[in-house]
Amino acid sequence: MTRKLSLAAIALSATLLAACGTGGMHHAKPSTPTRAADGTLIGPDGRTLYFFTRDAQGSGASACYDQCAVNWPPLAVASGAQPQGDYTILVRSDNTRQWAYKGQPLYYFAKDTRPGEKLGDGVNGVWKVARP
Repeated sequence: MTRKLSLAAIALSATLLAACGTGGMHHAKPSTPTRAADGTLIGPDGRTLYFFTRDAQGSGASACYDQCAVNWPPLAVASGAQPQGDYTILVRSDNTRQWAYKGQPLYYFAKDTRPGEKLGDGVNGVWKVARP
């Protein structure tokens, strides 16, 4: 019986060591909520992200609500996501959470329907493409 337990302990130890050696037991680094493409920040769905110049940088608040937020949907924060590096999370007045990059809240433009579109750049002189 002792020999069977020893062999089982050895087999378990070997399995654990192999998993550690191959990276099977490490924790993945969380990914950022955006990525850069052609000098532009894009959201998880591949669409262009924008800054609203009426948002006060670093204020932790958005100035875009109601019809503005319909036309310029905020980049929503997934449940359980945490701030990381240049990315912070602000809580909007409706208690939803929005990503900000270097203190600037991030938005999509509703008329951008495909990745790579930048139809919102310069709209009303207050919207600009978000750049890293």
